[in-house]
Amino acid sequence: MKKHKLEEWIFRLIMFFSTVLIVAALLLILVSITMKAWPALSWEMISQVPHGGYYFGKEGGILNAIVGSLILAFSSTFLALLTGLPVALVLNTSLIKRKRWVYFIRYILDLLWGVPSIVYGALGFSIMIYFGLKTSLLAGIITVSIFILPIMIRAMDEVIKEVPLSLHEASYSLGATTGETAFLVIIRQCFPGIATAVLLSFGRAIGDAASVLFTCGFTDFIPDSLNEPAATLPLAIFFQLGSPLPEVQARAYASAFILTIIVLVISILSRIISGKLNKNKINF
Repeated sequence: MKKHKLEEWIFRLIMFFSTVLIVAALLLILVSITMKAWPALSWEMISQVPHGGYYFGKEGGILNAIVGSLILAFSSTFLALLTGLPVALVLNTSLIKRKRWVYFIRYILDLLWGVPSIVYGALGFSIMIYFGLKTSLLAGIITVSIFILPIMIRAMDEVIKEVPLSLHEASYSLGATTGETAFLVIIRQCFPGIATAVLLSFGRAIGDAASVLFTCGFTDFIPDSLNEPAATLPLAIFFQLGSPLPEVQARAYASAFILTIIVLVISILSRIISGKLNKNKINF
């Protein structure tokens, strides 16, 4: 009995120190970025585009990167949702009895989830070269949507597969088709988890730099169409932090601060939405 208590005490201590370490790392990142970004943060920094080039222009702000990141993240997340939600539903409805196929598809998705984002960027860049396309917002949206698609599908799949088979059978017994069961019953039951998966995928989309490095390009201006290059906050940090000018480096830290705040807000919203929407679930 004493041995079990000792093991429990040891693992609790490990969990405590792990939690402290993670929280300390998060606070260190937040404090470091805030201290370097705070002197540069102003309304002009948020409401203006950079002047004179993103390497050497001392004036202006990061509005182009904020707008570009939001357009890229919203569009790619929406495109991935349109593709990923039906796949997750099919895995848990039409293919639910073909377990070998389901396991194989999940294994492939897990492999794609683990592929570094730079590989997706290189793939998108190779396709662009083959078809003679130039860097553009559209190319970035397509590349990022492919990058977050396995993440979104697996996140939704893990939620949907927890729906009990009795709910499927009850729906079929009332005369519902497979499609009606999937879109009218299962989605309602799993909506909190689906919303969380979408928000987490949005966070990955807005925070990734490697997948858009070769496909989306960079510009000081807000794009007027999908065929023009677009700036993003991760690339703004990457490019501007290498500038020799302190004013440009300050814009990089301001970009890092705003990007961190957006990701934190998304994480908090995913928790809040998941908690509030759980009341719509049917308890068994």
